[in-house]
Amino acid sequence: MRPTPLFSLVLVLAATLGSHAEDQPLLAIPGKVIYESKLDTAPGAPWKAAKGRWELVDGVTRGSELEADKHGAVTRLPNKLQDFVVEYEFKFEGGRSTSLSINAVKDHMARILIMPKSVTIQRDDNDHEGPDKAVVFARFPTDLAPGWHKVRLEMVGDMMLGKVDDLVAWGASDLFKTPKSSPGFTVAGQSVDFRNLTIREATLNPGWEDVKATLPKPGEKVAPASRPAKGAGKGAARKKKTE
Repeated sequence: MRPTPLFSLVLVLAATLGSHAEDQPLLAIPGKVIYESKLDTAPGAPWKAAKGRWELVDGVTRGSELEADKHGAVTRLPNKLQDFVVEYEFKFEGGRSTSLSINAVKDHMARILIMPKSVTIQRDDNDHEGPDKAVVFARFPTDLAPGWHKVRLEMVGDMMLGKVDDLVAWGASDLFKTPKSSPGFTVAGQSVDFRNLTIREATLNPGWEDVKATLPKPGEKVAPASRPAKGAGKGAARKKKTE
């Protein structure tokens, strides 16, 4: 018995919805593309590598900390941002940690910090030497399997949302209302690979309140910070410098 056209249409719609289930709106609705790259060419302009070694390895961008730098590897784009969504993929190749970092006009603003056994979503310390301190919205214990993992950072108004694979958390701060700039990657240790980066303009998801009700409240899921791996004490001691 041949399927009717209506039945066939239902099957197509079901398959389409299923394939995009992970792309359902969270905090933001993505819009116009600001920057897009598969990160499959030798690193160069518009990227600015402040520290470390950034190179093309096996068709993707690899970042590695250099001992001589006494600083984690850092590379950034010069873009100034307002409300946006960043998506990319990463893979640990021996690195101790990596982060997606967003800067404020002065100093840091926000980041997703990823270690093999933890994911932290936070508002950054914005003055380092002053009274301001980082605010951890969530720290999830995890055990990242070898291979590629997906990262998503959304910032709209005074809110941010971070997602690494299926781990999702959000938080809010008046700092997020200020101009944002210089999205970038950091790497502690050797090495981390990156691919398929997209930055888009964004608007608030009209269904955000419903989505928010399904997520942990800021500060509700904060596991103890992971201890540095044996031999990684120097890297931990200069944590702020690697950011």
